[in-house]
Amino acid sequence: MSNHSASEPLRKQSAFRAWLTAPVAATALQSRVQQSYRSWLKFRMNTSAMFGMMIVFALVLIAIFAPYIAPYDIYSSDLANRLQPPSFQHYFGTDEIGRDIYSRLIYGSRITLYIVTLTAIIAGPIGLVVGTTAGYMGGWVDTALMRIVDIFLAFPSLVLALAFAAALGPGLENAVIAISLASWPPIARLARAETLTIRSSDYVAAIKLQGASTMRIILRHVVPMCIPSVVIRITLNMASIILTAAGLGFLGLGAQPPSPEWGAMLSSGREFMMTSWWLAAVPGCAILLSSLAFNLFGDGLRDVLDPRNG
Repeated sequence: MSNHSASEPLRKQSAFRAWLTAPVAATALQSRVQQSYRSWLKFRMNTSAMFGMMIVFALVLIAIFAPYIAPYDIYSSDLANRLQPPSFQHYFGTDEIGRDIYSRLIYGSRITLYIVTLTAIIAGPIGLVVGTTAGYMGGWVDTALMRIVDIFLAFPSLVLALAFAAALGPGLENAVIAISLASWPPIARLARAETLTIRSSDYVAAIKLQGASTMRIILRHVVPMCIPSVVIRITLNMASIILTAAGLGFLGLGAQPPSPEWGAMLSSGREFMMTSWWLAAVPGCAILLSSLAFNLFGDGLRDVLDPRNG
């Protein structure tokens, strides 16, 4: 009886593996699961992409469990221990008013992920809708929308974000809006290029003959086909979003003190770079590592999701 009970999970596991690796899928669900499994196997073979994914995953876990990881209050000052070098008591040292840099760095990951996630949620759909509408409608609609995109693309994204942030005023939410306004035009350009290919396909012509409206074709058939390319683009853009957010914080246009935003921490630590290097080096390395991780992760997604790389 015990041997039968012990072998039952093994049989179930082998049956599931056989279902997962079957040469011909019996159902649509099985086909989708098999495709996801093959994509994961391909992604797993990319060492740099796996490294980037692990760093991103670790960043998410750190942000979630920040109250349990951070040993000190991030706002309370201790002037008796100001500018202390890294030690077992303060892993990354203390800042100019005695706050623990390690704890502030951990809570700063929450702000970074908040900016990245909110910017992706705002800029992604705007760029996707504008690009697919312009590409499918064509004519004066395409011309008008693409000229607006060209105006945005005429300026470097950091300069554009600085202009919007200066107009809206300093603050974390205004920084998110400014970065989003500077991030959607490249997504719109990509979605338009994808739509120009999709709209001439046979299945779109068949849907037209069935009497589907233009809005239904765009939202139900064109947009889903563009989503993989847009997801790749957004993931690759997250590195520049992190750098832009840090730049705004460094210049005082993003998150405001005493917020533990990495760019603001870098700004406050630049005055002590020659005597207390850890004040600027620690947040600078955090910005570098997180940007690199998102870049590597985005490259891996592009290899998996882009059919031209198959």
